[in-house]
Amino acid sequence: MHPLIYFVRHGQTAWNAEGRLQGQAENDITETGRRQADRNGAKLRELIGHPSDFDFVASPMRRTRETMERVRIAMALAPGGYRTDPRLVEVSFGDWQGFTFLELEAAEPGVTLARKRDKWNFVPPGEGAESYQMLLDRIRPWLDAVDRPTVCVTHGGVMRTIFRILEDTAPKRAATLEIFQDRVLRLEDGRLDWL
Repeated sequence: MHPLIYFVRHGQTAWNAEGRLQGQAENDITETGRRQADRNGAKLRELIGHPSDFDFVASPMRRTRETMERVRIAMALAPGGYRTDPRLVEVSFGDWQGFTFLELEAAEPGVTLARKRDKWNFVPPGEGAESYQMLLDRIRPWLDAVDRPTVCVTHGGVMRTIFRILEDTAPKRAATLEIFQDRVLRLEDGRLDWL
């Protein structure tokens, strides 16, 4: 059984708002994203009586680090009191990063059909690109190593793999789950709940 974990997705970025594939490209959160991070931090302050009992870990990407720092400030904690783990970075969309699906289709009609057929296992073109299954294989060892209550700030793709691992969510469904930026996902007693 895993310990208590609170997962927070990074706040909205401009690329999120525009429907661009972000993956491992660096982007900052917007004012909306900052409000989301502050809201999630306020929620965690209500939920966590003794933050010193918790490990705080984030993806090393800028959008997750800023989100974590805002979460910690809203919890009345020092912003820098957390660590990063490279395994928590978002899935890589390879050459597709920075584009919308409409732009990809306009440049090369039919290019996204294979992804629509099997979104979970599809690997985009380009060096270092990953499928959600490859991301899951990267995330599982991190999840299995969590040994104390934790606040984790990460990405939508990572959280989809969490549902797949912990609730055995079918790949097709896991790949299309809505992952909220303004809510906290709690893992407690083997159950995942949005707060």
